[in-house]
Amino acid sequence: MYKRVKRVAKQILPQQLLEKNEFFFRKLISLKYKGNNFQCNICNFNLDRFVTLDDNDLLCPRCGSRSRTRRLYNELNKRTILKGNVLHFSPPRMLSEQLKKLDLINYYSSDFENEFIADYHYDITAIACESDFFDVIICYHVLEHIEADTKAMSELYRVLKPNGTCFIQTPFKDGDIYEDASFTTKVARKMAFGQDDHVRIYSVEGLKNRLKDTGFKVDIKTFSASSKDVNGLQPETIILVKK
Repeated sequence: MYKRVKRVAKQILPQQLLEKNEFFFRKLISLKYKGNNFQCNICNFNLDRFVTLDDNDLLCPRCGSRSRTRRLYNELNKRTILKGNVLHFSPPRMLSEQLKKLDLINYYSSDFENEFIADYHYDITAIACESDFFDVIICYHVLEHIEADTKAMSELYRVLKPNGTCFIQTPFKDGDIYEDASFTTKVARKMAFGQDDHVRIYSVEGLKNRLKDTGFKVDIKTFSASSKDVNGLQPETIILVKK
């Protein structure tokens, strides 16, 4: 039902109207999912089920958050590190709205290609910011889009404060990193990497090694699903790096 309504809305309504009224439309759609079995920890909506996406991820119909976004919010709060200057690349809208409300942080939301609503448009390979500036950086599902990924990692290292924390996640595969610079078309990249704007698929070990070569101290966190979880969290891996 959710996916059908979303598809129809995109066909008949202008994109600008959808973006401006996204939360209103989601509020209407989510009434069908209201219940007491689960709760989205970002928008605090109580629901009887999450929306199951084609990749089996679980989406909150009220705020549009995926499992990885809800877990990220849990981890940010659990670690009590949200203070000072926070840089967030390609921010999901509802999480961005929540972080903007926090008085303890100066929030810098950034999206280079105008696919997300953000206040800044930093090029991750040449971040227009002084060194040692950010206390926290969130870089989720970004590096797999960047051809010069080691240059991007060096920039993340440069602008992160000593003892600051950067949260990194990408799609992962077993084995080695898979990349091939000869794949330049959308068709070729989709076939090779699973998405037409991806340029590689990392392995956890491969990404860890590239981050360590940059100078980062790397900590890998792997999470499994729990039958007792009410936030619809799925198995995943997060890489935390410090300078």
